[in-house]
Amino acid sequence: MVGGGRPTCWNNLILTALSFLSSQILAPLNLVFIEVRLRIESMFSRFLDKKLTGPALILAGSTFLSALLGVLRDRLLAHTFGASRVLDIYTASFRIPDLVYNFLIAGGLAVAFLPVFAEYFSQDKDRAWKATNYILNAFFLLLILFAIIFFFLTPYLANLILPGFSVQEKSQAIALSRLLLLSPILMGLANIFSSVIQYFRKFLIFGLAPLFYNLGIIFGILFLAPRFGIFGVGVGVVMGALCYFLSQFIWAVFCGFSWQPLLDFKDDSLAKIFKLMVLRVVSVVSSQVSVLVMTAIASTIGLGAIAVFYFSNNLQSFAAGLVGVSFATAVFPILAQAVSENNQKNFSRGFYSSFWQILWISLAGSVLLFIFRDLAVKILLGGGRFTSEAVKLTASAVGLFSFSIFAQAENPLLLRAFFSLKEVKKPAFVSVAAMGLNIVLSWIFVRLLSGDNNLTRFLESFLTGQKLPNFALLGLPLAFSISSIFQFLCLYFFLKEELSFTKTNG
Repeated sequence: MVGGGRPTCWNNLILTALSFLSSQILAPLNLVFIEVRLRIESMFSRFLDKKLTGPALILAGSTFLSALLGVLRDRLLAHTFGASRVLDIYTASFRIPDLVYNFLIAGGLAVAFLPVFAEYFSQDKDRAWKATNYILNAFFLLLILFAIIFFFLTPYLANLILPGFSVQEKSQAIALSRLLLLSPILMGLANIFSSVIQYFRKFLIFGLAPLFYNLGIIFGILFLAPRFGIFGVGVGVVMGALCYFLSQFIWAVFCGFSWQPLLDFKDDSLAKIFKLMVLRVVSVVSSQVSVLVMTAIASTIGLGAIAVFYFSNNLQSFAAGLVGVSFATAVFPILAQAVSENNQKNFSRGFYSSFWQILWISLAGSVLLFIFRDLAVKILLGGGRFTSEAVKLTASAVGLFSFSIFAQAENPLLLRAFFSLKEVKKPAFVSVAAMGLNIVLSWIFVRLLSGDNNLTRFLESFLTGQKLPNFALLGLPLAFSISSIFQFLCLYFFLKEELSFTKTNG
């Protein structure tokens, strides 16, 4: 009995201690943990809108897959043709078709159509589909007209943009350019159907379209190029554009679209589209001018400076676009529909939900990109003739670009918010101002970093630890980041002002 009593005593003591620990310490702690979890969930629920996050993730995933296919496409091109004049001809042949596409489609139609469609659809569905046919048929004729004009102008433009090519090489580039003029026609019409699909929030098929385009080019490289050479790759480009078009057209039909032979250039839907497009073109041109000027400045710095700027800009653009464009595209139909229904509450909810999600994700991405910039550049570009110094300089440029990724990611959302409100004058003004600031700062910073001063020494110690060849190139990403943040702040200020005015007069 005595020997068996000790364990019972100890057991009771342990049970009493555990009971005290559970009731007095663990239970309150559990309540605290539950409260903290609920508060965290409540806090993040303000920023994480499932209606936006799901589509944005679909678009981000498709963008990433498209980028991977793009890398595969470029590797196949390099493997098949090498760094040869043939590949130069292929690259140069895109200049004229890209000019048509960027001016007419990417310049405005891609974002101008959706607000107009949403306005009509909220009032009268039949009127919306009729307006779609008016716009579709008008732009089809416009694209055909531009294609015919540039078809005959191609030989003259080739002499201007390809002065180093022989007569035979120019002839090949002209023939390929003329073939590729089919691409902006197909892609332009596809963008109208893409806007319809976005309005009905069918983001999966919208996100898959760029994959079809790249797969068409890859098909041309693998199966047509062995027989037809670089012209076979051009056929693959047109096939990819056709697949892009068909994927959007077929799904637009499922959404309710039916083609009709309607054409009326006096219809108010066309007037609204062109009004939105004209000033949007100003923004696109401003962006292109900035890139051209920075390229020109880079060409004066030294051998390889343009390549370093090109690679670093591509890397940071992908990082910013992966988040910014995905969320902006996902929320665009919500904003357009809210404006068409005069529902400022839904507009504000959709805008700010996307705004905060983009901000937190892009800030986290900026930090990660800055920390791992050397590793990322080394993996993607290092080796071969791309020296360790070039890797270091490119990584430093990426580091400076990373400071403005949050602004670059937010700007597509802000621009689409203005388009939803059908206000394009202020974004155009801001774009021109940001372009001017970028050009002036680029010139100033490149000159400063060419010498020995406090700014040069600071960036050396902060980024590279040494003054590398072409170190002055870092003035370009520094200027670009400052001007991007300036553009973001101005757009955000003007949008707040616009929303306050709308609320006051609503």
